Amino acid sequence: MTGRVARNVLALLVFVVSVFPVYWMVLTAVKPAREIQAETPTFWPSALTLDHFNAAVHAQGFWYFWRNSLLVACVAVLLSLVVALLAAYAVARLRWKGRRGFILMVFIAQMTPWEALLIPMYVIARDTGMLDTLSMLTLVYFMITLPFTIVTLRNFLAAVPVELEEAAQVDGCDRPAAFRRVVLPLLAPGLLTTSLFGFITAWNEFAFANLLIIKDQDDRTLPVWLSSFSNTFGTDWGATMAASTLFMLPVLAIFLVLQRKVTAGITGGAVKA
Repeated sequence: MTGRVARNVLALLVFVVSVFPVYWMVLTAVKPAREIQAETPTFWPSALTLDHFNAAVHAQGFWYFWRNSLLVACVAVLLSLVVALLAAYAVARLRWKGRRGFILMVFIAQMTPWEALLIPMYVIARDTGMLDTLSMLTLVYFMITLPFTIVTLRNFLAAVPVELEEAAQVDGCDRPAAFRRVVLPLLAPGLLTTSLFGFITAWNEFAFANLLIIKDQDDRTLPVWLSSFSNTFGTDWGATMAASTLFMLPVLAIFLVLQRKVTAGITGGAVKA
């Protein structure tokens, strides 16, 4: 009994520590400006205001940079899903020379810290003339999300009995048709899970966007734009937190809508291949 209480208290403490920054962000977004700058912090505003949200959505470039972030994230996720699905199928279903080495390379790529790739990616973008372009940023996000997507989809494919494909082929389907009609529908939770995590990664990424988009400020993404949200009096914390709250809403909405399928996908992707 004592151990259960201790675990519950620890879980509650972890929850509070994890959620408090989000609570403080939303709280600052709805606080009056005078309370944000007050020496004594308050954990609930005396009055709620939407002025900061109004300032954020009417700030120059907000919707333009929102569009940039959405475009880059969606294209990167779609590319990684297509390529990873083919690669995962080849690894999970086919036996070919170099298969184990390929899997090892994918795991190494997944474990490589992104910070180690900043300088090489900058040099490649500069030498290929793709610096300050959304195309290069999309390719970088595609590269970042691809290893995780391959590994996860490989586990999902390994969990689908190969006998289902064989039965479809006996009924007259070739291998692509059997995959499309039998296997692909069963991979829906896995595709949703990997696409959501890939989207979150690309949506929130700051370092590469800040490094690769230097001169052409119109191609900045929303995280980079948020870092420069200021006025003549310094940083406008209310508007910054309001814009950050709006920035968080798409991912939160997608997760709430797909919560059950994502949970099933995480469980299904945890099987040992």
